Amino acid sequence: MNFEILVVEDEEDIRTLIAGLLSDEGYPVREASGSAQALAEFNARKPSLVIMDVWLKGSSLDGIELMDIFKKTDPDIPVIIISGHGTVETAVAAIRKGAYDYIVKPFQSEKLLITAKRALEAAVLRQENAELKGRAVTDTQLVGSSAVISQLRQKISRIAPTNSRVLISGPSGAGKELIARLLHDSSGRASGPFRTVNAASMVPERVEEELFGVEDPANGTFKTGILERAHCGSLYIDEVADMPKETQSKLLRLLVDQRFQRVGGEKDVQVDVRIITSTSRDLEKETARGAFREDLYHRLNVMPLRAPALMERREDIPNLVEHFIERLAASSGLPPRKIGDDAMAALQAHDWPGNVRQLRNNVERLLILATGDPSQPITLESLPAEVSVVRQSEGMQSRERMIAMPLRSAREHFEREYLQTQIERFGGNISKTAAFVGMERSALHRKLKSLGITSSGKSVSE
Repeated sequence: MNFEILVVEDEEDIRTLIAGLLSDEGYPVREASGSAQALAEFNARKPSLVIMDVWLKGSSLDGIELMDIFKKTDPDIPVIIISGHGTVETAVAAIRKGAYDYIVKPFQSEKLLITAKRALEAAVLRQENAELKGRAVTDTQLVGSSAVISQLRQKISRIAPTNSRVLISGPSGAGKELIARLLHDSSGRASGPFRTVNAASMVPERVEEELFGVEDPANGTFKTGILERAHCGSLYIDEVADMPKETQSKLLRLLVDQRFQRVGGEKDVQVDVRIITSTSRDLEKETARGAFREDLYHRLNVMPLRAPALMERREDIPNLVEHFIERLAASSGLPPRKIGDDAMAALQAHDWPGNVRQLRNNVERLLILATGDPSQPITLESLPAEVSVVRQSEGMQSRERMIAMPLRSAREHFEREYLQTQIERFGGNISKTAAFVGMERSALHRKLKSLGITSSGKSVSE
């Protein structure tokens, strides 16, 4: 891990000495001679560790006051306080305020390096623990309050404890693995392993080895497969439609008998595994054309669930964006940013063919490329080119049509497209749409009727 250390010291020779010692150990170092520069460096990019003098001549803040500010941003950031006028009272005060340690000048180089190393190791442990705890909460959390997500949560809560097999359908990037994890964590198998395998990403010749393991009876050796490692837990098979026909037969036997044979083996291996599968293809059509076993399909599809496309839950986009920003800022050290109303409207209006995964990638790109004051919101101009309210081809066709229209017809055409976009953005909620566009609900209903638009945002002529 590449740790970066911020050294805050008003005496140039000592600051240079500390920076040199740390650089020699391979740590990237930034320096600050006073509180103003320290704040600027900290806000530009959060360091992994701060080593700071308690007394900063000519600065408006001393080291303890600076530490208070740093800790408000990140309570877990390690801070080592150094001082040439050390007293027991000052040391105790620094530790109570949250300093990792207190070093008195003149100090031995070895002591400083050992203290810095231990502070960083302690910070890493705290971060790893937080990530593990956070994964148990946020990585199995369906973000959003739309009707479709609320209904999905209810279905998961009913299905999870039953131990039934589940087939999750839905487009790529819609969160099928998230649903599978939630099913596992909400079941009686939550304390057991949760294993995942993607049938589409595995070499067809090695699918069976990955699933069932390999055995050499002559030597009495074997290599366990993912099914054995999922014993007493859950196995999630993503893109099950891409599983070879021969492997489908063995999986069918597993579902019937809860036993299988390793590749090359002769004895049965018994396991207790809940099978959860997913597909982005129409498995019924795959079955009808003979690409997927019908008996296996019915065994897997005991409890069907569907992961909705993001365009079916546009009203969840603000919550999703806020969720991604919080997590990405925490993991990357980048300052969290707000999304302006115009930019959020564009994000909600976009179709997102890559669904939630594509949205998250775009949010990450926005955070990385964002410039200017972090307190200022990200505007429409900062959005990636792929995100636009109207697709370019549609926009060109729209302009060509409008050129041939008189003013009244062009105005109606614009109003129709504008209101269709806003209704889709708010998931068909007329009250929210009316509030945003600044119309009374009854007036909006009349306008929609006159323009031939239904409450779903579709034109009556469509």
